[in-house]
Amino acid sequence: MPLLGFFCATRCPGNVILRTYDLALALREAGVPVIGGFHTPMEKECLEVLLRGQQPVVLCPARSIERLRLPLSWRKSYDAGRLLVLSPFVARQRRPTAALAEYRNRFVATLASHVFVAYAGTGSKTAQLCGELVAQHRRAYTFDLPENAHLVQRGIMSHTLHDLVVCLRQAPGDEV
Repeated sequence: MPLLGFFCATRCPGNVILRTYDLALALREAGVPVIGGFHTPMEKECLEVLLRGQQPVVLCPARSIERLRLPLSWRKSYDAGRLLVLSPFVARQRRPTAALAEYRNRFVATLASHVFVAYAGTGSKTAQLCGELVAQHRRAYTFDLPENAHLVQRGIMSHTLHDLVVCLRQAPGDEV
């Protein structure tokens, strides 16, 4: 199944939070499979929403998964075979670091068919990754908001919530 790579900065404006939560609900209802690190507060909230659906979710922590203890809220989805926990890191990499998170984000983007960035700060590593994805002719989306204008300038496609869900439901390679 094509996976949607999902990213959101640790701190983001209130209107981005509201739209991102609404998007998570819409993705769950549309059955869109999602992959991400689900580390930032907004990503964690979205993970909880997504795990209440029926679509697959791939979680990639910025550390080894050896000795990883699944939170109770993940176990039902994991036991049902809808949650895959995947990591490119070896056993000795037990604690998340900024460098591991950056590597994990690139790992997620590589596995994703297309990427959604709810918000990334100007000049951030995530914004830089967005520019790289556009240069590779990868599909990357964000909300049509003034706060994301710098992402749009990098070539990220911006959409309203409704149009975004329509785009994300299409198979990769379909015209948007």
